[in-house]
Amino acid sequence: MDTGVQQLLVKAREEGIDTAFDRAIKMSQCGFGSTGVCCRLCLEGPCRIAPNGKGPQLGVCGANVDTIVSRNFLNAVIQGVSSHAEHAREIAHALIEIVEDKAPYVIQDQAKLNSIARGLGTPCDGKDVNELVKEVAHKALEDFQKQSGTLNWLKLHAHEKSYKNWQQLGLLPVNAHLEIAKGIARMVMGGDADPANLLLGTITMGLVDGYAGLHMSTDLQDILFGSPRTVKTQYRLGVIKKEKVNISVNGHIPLLAEKVVEWANKLNEEAKKVGAEGINVIGVCCSGNELLMRKGISVATNYASQELPIVTGALEAMVVDIQCIMPGLQQVASCYHTELITTLPYAKISGATHVEFTTETADEAAKEIVLRAIDNFEKRDPNKIDIPEEVTEAYAGFSVEQIIEALSSVNAGDPLKPLVDAIAGGEIVGAVALVGCTNPRKKQDKYNVELAMELIKNNVLVVATGCSAHSLAKFGLMSPEGVKYCGDGLRGVLTAIGQANGLPALPPALHMGSCVDNSRIADLLTALANYLNVSVKDLPVAGSCPETHHPKALAIGTFFLANGVDVHVGVNPQVTGSEFVVNVLTSSKQDFPVTTDGLFGGKLIYEEDSVKAAETILDRIKKKRRGLGLR
Repeated sequence: MDTGVQQLLVKAREEGIDTAFDRAIKMSQCGFGSTGVCCRLCLEGPCRIAPNGKGPQLGVCGANVDTIVSRNFLNAVIQGVSSHAEHAREIAHALIEIVEDKAPYVIQDQAKLNSIARGLGTPCDGKDVNELVKEVAHKALEDFQKQSGTLNWLKLHAHEKSYKNWQQLGLLPVNAHLEIAKGIARMVMGGDADPANLLLGTITMGLVDGYAGLHMSTDLQDILFGSPRTVKTQYRLGVIKKEKVNISVNGHIPLLAEKVVEWANKLNEEAKKVGAEGINVIGVCCSGNELLMRKGISVATNYASQELPIVTGALEAMVVDIQCIMPGLQQVASCYHTELITTLPYAKISGATHVEFTTETADEAAKEIVLRAIDNFEKRDPNKIDIPEEVTEAYAGFSVEQIIEALSSVNAGDPLKPLVDAIAGGEIVGAVALVGCTNPRKKQDKYNVELAMELIKNNVLVVATGCSAHSLAKFGLMSPEGVKYCGDGLRGVLTAIGQANGLPALPPALHMGSCVDNSRIADLLTALANYLNVSVKDLPVAGSCPETHHPKALAIGTFFLANGVDVHVGVNPQVTGSEFVVNVLTSSKQDFPVTTDGLFGGKLIYEEDSVKAAETILDRIKKKRRGLGLR
């Protein structure tokens, strides 16, 4: 357990403050909704299918349980896709405003810019940075408006064999906004009523998420803010400092968070005028990941416990943008001097302060936010301050570029060879990506950490993103010291590569970034598949979301299923009401008409017990090893 979280939960309850954990205990789950058999898509209902065939088996319109569950699953994935696609679109617009001298940012990574431009077929010779950035940004925006063909970013990043499979199945998306609109149109009453077709449409939405959401966001953010490199940082609630003005950034789009850090540095002396020793910016959720990967900013906690930095009594401001922001933050903030500050016009919280953020007014907004935090420092109630002391050191910044550079220290001429040799020789049995969130209905961090520990002791390399990465970092699995938990083979490989790079060892879990940075994992898999001349589906790898809560995780998982990667979820995906849907997503049955395993080579694994989940994942990894002729 995160002892700091436990300490502050006790404090909150003593002070009569409910947190997400308390609300989860009080809220009973609907048995119909949890299996996906409720339909609220028209005014003939709501309708629900009775279990065990003992009541109504069709909605008023005649939709059966398979259609209802398929529509609900598609609906959830669309919500996740919309979040990531809008993230990418905002970064693309920001790039255009920057090169038109309308926004106060500086392009940081020209090498990444050139690489992306070449991949998109855009010549680089003779062009200045601004001209090239504008062309790349317009290529990105085409993926939200073109009326034929498929996504530029899909053609840029997709593995050739996967691409051909999607093309043959008629699943290639045309543009992100079109597919989102089409997905909504097909799931409403009177739309698509074929559950198999609905689920194939969900795969298309997964491709939109992977390419017009994840990959595009990561690529454009790297161009703007720089590709991450290895950094050393600290985790846990102890990173909040009593003697400093503390500002927490929480959300997902780093345009705001980067400016808050910049203005915190510029206004440091102003903080001293009110008696503070300076300004301390800390991260929560994926804004924390973005700042961590590029600037080494410390991370206080992850999604489920995001209210608890406020409960320390020493947080002057929590600044939020969008995605994974609990409305309950304002109720907690109202009990302290903390100011909750929303920043986007389409993501407000009743009672919170709103400071409008646009790229054009980025400096003005960030300056106002930091000054507000400084003014709040003197409003603290000393009797309410209680900051947990424990902190944990961790390493992050493992972009694909950084991983290749680390491997180059072992074999400069053929960087992937040491990794491939370790997999072929069995020192590394396979790799698993731990992604997604934490969920107040589950013991925070327990399932993420438990699964990772089972995997690494069985010589499975772990990479991680999002709030799952925060879980592993808090418990030492992103430190070189974490290799003591590894099996002998994995420990030896990580030690050799680490020492070649000036570290005692690489951590057993490599922090690869925020939620959108799952694209980095996909790029690494594509590079390995190309190196071995196999499909991505043939690789001994899997993904896992042990504690997820957000539809974005379902969208990410659908993207990886489309690539043939097994995906484990440890929280009910709310599809169990339909045997047909369960079989399509989870089955390897040869006689079933359609399964994701049969069409793409990967399937959904639903298992709440982390140890059992690890066993199942290992079995699937070993099966794929055998398919490659490996022992």
